[in-house]
Amino acid sequence: MLTSSTREYDALIPILQRMGVPRDGVLVVHSAIATLSRRGFRAEAMIEALLGYMGAGTVVMPTMTWRTVTPEQPIWDEIDSPSETGVITEIFRTRYGSRRSIHPTHSVAARGAAADVLVARHHLDDTPVSANSPYGLMQSHQSYILMIGVGLEACTAIHLAEETIAPDIYLRPLDATEIYRCKDRNGQVHRMHARRHWHLDRDFPKFGPALERDGRMQRGSLDGCVYAIVGLRDLLDAVSTTLIDDPQGTLRQSKDSR
Repeated sequence: MLTSSTREYDALIPILQRMGVPRDGVLVVHSAIATLSRRGFRAEAMIEALLGYMGAGTVVMPTMTWRTVTPEQPIWDEIDSPSETGVITEIFRTRYGSRRSIHPTHSVAARGAAADVLVARHHLDDTPVSANSPYGLMQSHQSYILMIGVGLEACTAIHLAEETIAPDIYLRPLDATEIYRCKDRNGQVHRMHARRHWHLDRDFPKFGPALERDGRMQRGSLDGCVYAIVGLRDLLDAVSTTLIDDPQGTLRQSKDSR
């Protein structure tokens, strides 16, 4: 049975309640908790507070490996490849997550009612945040993104809109496809063809002010650590509307910096 200390629960759960996050929905958590750790917050207790609230739903955390799994080291392992996206994601992946999506660079770990569905198809496409990725499949659920110690600059879901509306701008071409061997927890090896995003000068935080003005995103301070929370559909709607008008709309000053 999951338990959490009163402090972590009392700090985190009101954020979800004020935003109206449904307990049977999907909660994606991006985090950088060094500030909170120095104030005595425990990663395990934070995870358990979130899992306790989402008891009928699903918690998802990014477990990216794009720095260490490369064309020179093209081996990824669902169990053994560590997350590069913060200590809380590695603790979640190894101690709490029941499934991890199969992807060499942009995997996620998940636990809860929709975990199996969300991670089942990530390896079927050749791009990081495709319609078959967990972020694409989350659109069929009431999904929210919680950012602790980070902002929209860390929000992976925005890449879904980029890949969908302007793939030629944001994705490397087919002739730059890389080949990886991805082993799942059952020992099956999936030979994946994968294309990476271009390294561009993106400005994801530009979408925050309008979302906040409309009440679709909330920001605040959690014991001195910034947080923000936004609905996935609201965020993708705002980004997609911008990209339809200007395909370079997620870039700083809409200028391609390849």
